Amino acid sequence: MKILVTGGAGFIGSHTCDRLLALGHDVVVLDALTPPVHQGGKPANQVPGADFFQGDVRNRDLLTNLLRRVDAVYHFAAHQDYLPDFSRFSDVNVVSTALLYEIIVAERLDLARVVVASSQSAMGEGRYRCPDDGEQLPGMRPESALAAGEWDIPCPVCGGPLELQATPERVSNPQNAYGMSKLGEEMVAVNLGRRYGIPTVALRYSIVQGPRQSVYNAYSGACRIFCLSYLLGVPPTLYEDGGNIRDYVNIDDVVDANVLVLDDRRAVGRVFNVGGGGPVTTREFAEVVRRQYGSGQQAVTTGEYRFGDTRHILSDIGALRSLGWEPQHSPADSVAAYAEWLKGMEGLDAVLAEANAKMRALGVVRKAGR
Repeated sequence: MKILVTGGAGFIGSHTCDRLLALGHDVVVLDALTPPVHQGGKPANQVPGADFFQGDVRNRDLLTNLLRRVDAVYHFAAHQDYLPDFSRFSDVNVVSTALLYEIIVAERLDLARVVVASSQSAMGEGRYRCPDDGEQLPGMRPESALAAGEWDIPCPVCGGPLELQATPERVSNPQNAYGMSKLGEEMVAVNLGRRYGIPTVALRYSIVQGPRQSVYNAYSGACRIFCLSYLLGVPPTLYEDGGNIRDYVNIDDVVDANVLVLDDRRAVGRVFNVGGGGPVTTREFAEVVRRQYGSGQQAVTTGEYRFGDTRHILSDIGALRSLGWEPQHSPADSVAAYAEWLKGMEGLDAVLAEANAKMRALGVVRKAGR
């Protein structure tokens, strides 16, 4: 097949392009090469063997011309990070997806598959269980609780402790602008796909880790933050108490999922979680990175937190497993590959300081007890 990959010069996109080319497909990349991921208008990741077009995925004429040439689409182009430029998330992530389907319908294009990149953030805090009151889907944590250093979420019914549960795809409870835009994107894709007979799959990625993850995003990427810290000889900072639970998935496992749903008819019209299969606290993940670098410095907590962040989230990956997919790599595998990729990279000294200063100036990072 000839396949269009929007955002194909990015992290997930470039790895997926490499695999598609290795499988014998022809690949067309569309990428706007916007900062911070792409510095100086140059692609962060080259994809040898692909036809490359620089441009905005919201450019109707350009997107139409490319869609006419291909048999399938992976739509990875997105605005990410959790910074407070709220309108841009919807403008890039939702509008581009709506335009994609608008063109497919208008041109009467017969595509074999459209695969849309969604996010675990569409689930928000996810699913919990109260021993007395059963399943709970809590809302966002109030600023007053975070400012007081009260990290864990009480049962909204009885006020007692909650137990984290793996969250299935039926739960949609986003609590930040990025998650809201990703839920909107997958709703547009899946619902229009069903209505107009366009075979569509949406994949809710957990925290994807591995080489080529940009060092320049201000917010995202525990692997990036912790690896850069230890590479520069300083202990990383853990937000809250370091007990936040996350779900890390390796980039190679993600690409396996991307390729699987291209051909598997059972995937059409559905949303799938793509996760690592188990809970990992940020403190545990920092320990994995510390051991990778052989550092004697433990990660530290300072009472800081990221406003709008979730306390815990763990994806239920049973639906994708039912198609024969299984994560094959551990967080340690991801860290080792990322650390190797960072070796010899220049200009890293100021990256963390600049990102931290930006997040504090925008009110994303705040401190409890003030």
